[in-house]
Amino acid sequence: MREYPFYIGGELRTSATPQEVRFPYTGEPFALAHHAKENDLRDAAATAEKAFETTRLLSSAGRSEIVASLADTIAKRQTEFVEILVLEGGKTRMNARLEVARACATLRIAAEEARRIGGELIPLDWTRDADGRFGITRRFPIGPVLGIIPFNYPLNLACHKIGPAIAAGNPIILKPASATPISALLLGECALEAGLPPEALSIVPCQGSSAELLVRDPRIAMLSFTGSPAVGWHLREIAGKKRVALELGGNAAVIVHEDAPLPYAASRIVTGGFSNAGQVCIAVQRVFLNEAIYDRALALILERVAALRTGDPRLEDTDVGPMISREAAIRAELLVQEAVRKGATLHCGGERTESLVTPAVLTDTTPGMRVNCEEAFAPVITVSRYREFGDALALANESEFGMQLGIFTSHLPFILRAFGEAEVGGVIVNDIPTFRVDQMPYGGVKASGTGKEGPRYAIREMTEERLLVFNPRGDGR
Repeated sequence: MREYPFYIGGELRTSATPQEVRFPYTGEPFALAHHAKENDLRDAAATAEKAFETTRLLSSAGRSEIVASLADTIAKRQTEFVEILVLEGGKTRMNARLEVARACATLRIAAEEARRIGGELIPLDWTRDADGRFGITRRFPIGPVLGIIPFNYPLNLACHKIGPAIAAGNPIILKPASATPISALLLGECALEAGLPPEALSIVPCQGSSAELLVRDPRIAMLSFTGSPAVGWHLREIAGKKRVALELGGNAAVIVHEDAPLPYAASRIVTGGFSNAGQVCIAVQRVFLNEAIYDRALALILERVAALRTGDPRLEDTDVGPMISREAAIRAELLVQEAVRKGATLHCGGERTESLVTPAVLTDTTPGMRVNCEEAFAPVITVSRYREFGDALALANESEFGMQLGIFTSHLPFILRAFGEAEVGGVIVNDIPTFRVDQMPYGGVKASGTGKEGPRYAIREMTEERLLVFNPRGDGR
């Protein structure tokens, strides 16, 4: 098995006891990742603090060229990244290829936005005592960024941290998920090859409890966290005065009204519910069908679920691969079984073999069932009927989460009502809540987090707006 060292300021380091990284489908180890210890993490913070004196002075062109070069380097090593994503996370080959392509796109968008970090001209002479005065604003890099990423999209979400941080002029410390560190370590190798100043990058696989040392460290200017709500909100509590952006969980809803194009809606619902084995924070979890089209739409959904192939993610024709671990699959199985015991009807799926769970569709559930009110993060959807659009909107809002909502309708008043009343960060019309392109603003409300991602918006989070006021006369007249 290949061993992968970690990076502290571009320097390769090893630990005495590297950790096995296992292929979720078989449970077999395929690589060894060295983990950072507390002294390594302290060194990472000190190196990042020093590196800021260099990165903050990089020109827009310099920052843009580094990030664009990183995208090109990843593209050249696409085959290697795809293989790693399949082996470390259990992704299907199709999803792994899509993730590599998205990662390159995310970086190219960040490279473009590095040249667009502008400001504003503000007239200040609204009163006589401010005659002649005006102001300008400019955004400045905030300082060292700590990016913590989850297992489900370990490459693209890493690029959503590292791309904007470099584009803004900040050093970055990246902490990958313990289950999927290899893609991040390869990303670090590519970043140094692309010309990033070595001292500006540390990649530190470690236990979550160890990472809290960095979260508390006052030398870190910002925490950008993507992961579970429980961990994210805990880290915000201990982060001190640093800026914090959280992209957390959800139990996303989709509303299909009677005027929806049903075959298209059904296909998209199945894609959104079962891609990446449902391990997506904006996966379709709760489906609300208008009573006029309920039977037909449910039949179309079940027909498309039946056509999915579940199994070995290394095979090209596999649609749904394993969950990240046997423990995660057991939790999904128990959620389905609990719902059935409480009166839900299981139409298909929910069967577990080790880390594989077959795609499950439940009806006759209630909002209080855990399969509805918690984040399933599994290949499980629930389907319910509604009479009035307002009823469906109220049901969608009956959640502690609020990432995105999908609605299928062409009725403009309903669209505008959802935009005004839905308690989410984004409303997606005639598509699923799982829709995301990497340049759009992305973030949730309520328990789903705070702050925005997408390179342009992450750069705003990673910079500080500063005001300069001019009095051109300067003589008191």
